[in-house]
Amino acid sequence: MQAIISKKGTVENLRVIKGHHLLRGAATSAVRTWRFRPYLINGVPVEVATIVSVDFARQ
Repeated sequence: MQAIISKKGTVENLRVIKGHHLLRGAATSAVRTWRFRPYLINGVPVEVATIVSVDFARQ
């Protein structure tokens, strides 16, 4: 997934790039709850685009 991480570290925008269609909803829901440490440039938090991978495993 491609994610936009806000200055506060929250996931602001999320777009599925590839993955099994049956797992896309669960992966998207999970990633939306994640919180990131803000990316800093010269000590100032900035918005950043990144790629996020979610791996599923059978138990």
